[in-house]
Amino acid sequence: MRLTRDWGLGVGGWTIVGIVSLLVLGGPVRACETDGRYIMGTVFQATLCQAKQPDVNPVWHDVFTTTQRFDALFSTYAPHSPLSQLNARAGQGLQAVPAEVIDILRLSQRYAELTNGAFDITVRPLLTLWRQAATRPTAATITRTLLSVGSHKLQFAAPHQVGLSAQGMALDLGGIGKGYALDQVAKQLREQRVTNALLNFGQSSLWALGRPGAGEGWRLLLRQPNGEAVGVATFSDQAISVSSSLGQSMQVEGQRYGHIIDPRTGWPVQRDLLACIVAPSAAQAEALSTALLILGENEGLDLIERLDGVEGLLREAHGTQWMTTGWRRVSRFVAL
Repeated sequence: MRLTRDWGLGVGGWTIVGIVSLLVLGGPVRACETDGRYIMGTVFQATLCQAKQPDVNPVWHDVFTTTQRFDALFSTYAPHSPLSQLNARAGQGLQAVPAEVIDILRLSQRYAELTNGAFDITVRPLLTLWRQAATRPTAATITRTLLSVGSHKLQFAAPHQVGLSAQGMALDLGGIGKGYALDQVAKQLREQRVTNALLNFGQSSLWALGRPGAGEGWRLLLRQPNGEAVGVATFSDQAISVSSSLGQSMQVEGQRYGHIIDPRTGWPVQRDLLACIVAPSAAQAEALSTALLILGENEGLDLIERLDGVEGLLREAHGTQWMTTGWRRVSRFVAL
């Protein structure tokens, strides 16, 4: 997905780029205000809509303070962040970390178990292997790297200690960190009695609170990374995650490989797929959208069908698509 600082997301308009776009059509619109920052390596944007526009400056301050705090906690680029320190000390025992780091690591471990390892935050050694590869990694190299992968190798101790049990292990929260942060911001907004808002992280992880006007909810245009329109969905009081297997890609020996890697095999997903998940939390939606790309239309959708409050859509680039039985009902999806 191409990122831009020209966010363009607002009431009455479309976003310029990205996997989803916001469209508000018809009906009276509440007073809305939109602002954004570059956070977690992408654009975080929030649209707050109220029937009456009170002083929202304290709300904006809290929204950006919270997202920036999680950026500092979960960053792998800042060398002194808790996550970077965990990666640097892999195989060297336990380390004290903030409670939120313990919480997201335990949550991620549960999603790894739920998805039979298709979603796994210990996949970073494989990402590094493929990103740095000048030639296609050999089967033996992949097998060796897989020894450093597996959420079951996380070690926890009270009260807030965690460690990576083997040297070479490394964590990457790119598939759940933004969703986790959105969940905390959504909770914070509800406590501040802001009930109509769209929280948008990178145009791929979103929280749709309430609705912007008299309509059914927030209308979003789903698109392939190449800009092709897929359909319009409408969400209200739902978390959404949209992932693409080839939205970001690597060239190895002239062949294109996606950035979504199966932690169980060590190989990137090579099918050109788009996955959309609606769930009770943004962290859950993010983890499951990644898993759906890896598990595919049979095993992946079977898993989602078993989960309360979760629905999903999976689409190939050429147009074939699969969805859970409740997808159209909860998303009010209209294909284009």
